[in-house]
Amino acid sequence: MTKTQKSDIVSALSEEFKSAKAVVMCDYRGLTVSQLEVLRKDARSKDTKVQVIKNTLATIALKNADMTGVDIVDTNIFIWGEDAIAASKTAVDFAKGNDKFVIRTAYIDGQAADEKKVRAFATLPGREELLGMLASVWMGPVRNFTIGLDALKRQKEAA
Repeated sequence: MTKTQKSDIVSALSEEFKSAKAVVMCDYRGLTVSQLEVLRKDARSKDTKVQVIKNTLATIALKNADMTGVDIVDTNIFIWGEDAIAASKTAVDFAKGNDKFVIRTAYIDGQAADEKKVRAFATLPGREELLGMLASVWMGPVRNFTIGLDALKRQKEAA
């Protein structure tokens, strides 16, 4: 890989990491290509990105994105996205089915985070779930009002 190719990769990753709310670093040693394709497919469905990046290039890109405080060692696969919950869920869900996939560390909202924090974020409801809950709460009074009117109508008809 030439220096210009490396600098292009670093600049592209720096921009990606700056806009990302979460960057999760995981160990993927021992996984097959087909298993990693399952991870990538799941990530695409949740609007997150997955990529294996050389440690030196990743370190430079993270530093350019003002994400410091974590040492990157061994083999790593990076999962990132504009939704911290989706990126965390992608990593945790895949780790549940694969013993060899280990969540190492992360940056969530620009701060270094450990595996426990990533798992805590993964338990939170996602954006779509929260919107569904909000719609249900808003429709509650209307639903109760119509049920009451229907009960009143049946009571009047019975009398």
